Amino acid sequence: MILTPEEWVRQHCVKFLQNEKNYPQSLINVEKQLKIAGLTKRYDIVVFEPEGGIKIIVECKAPSIKISQDTFDQIARYNMTLKAEFLMLTNGLEHFFCQMDYENENYIFLKELPEYSR
Repeated sequence: MILTPEEWVRQHCVKFLQNEKNYPQSLINVEKQLKIAGLTKRYDIVVFEPEGGIKIIVECKAPSIKISQDTFDQIARYNMTLKAEFLMLTNGLEHFFCQMDYENENYIFLKELPEYSR
């Protein structure tokens, strides 16, 4: 596998989720395809709940890519189907976290992601 800038960010993000936030490796899934409204999409990282629901979706960008409002809107729309509780966007330099508010169809920015708890 070639270590592209985005892949470097993805690998460091997985380590962050495991080492800093204590999410078990068994609940972290990386770069899988799924169908949404008939379209094939690929996610960077998904952290599952032990019961199978989706806890966190992570979108990784290369460090040279600036994270913008459009990036958030894109992942939030994408997540309306997946129904994750939290979203994370990172380019390895900047990290943004938010919690979904499905009732009002928006998201609330957070300072940090919650740690894993059972």
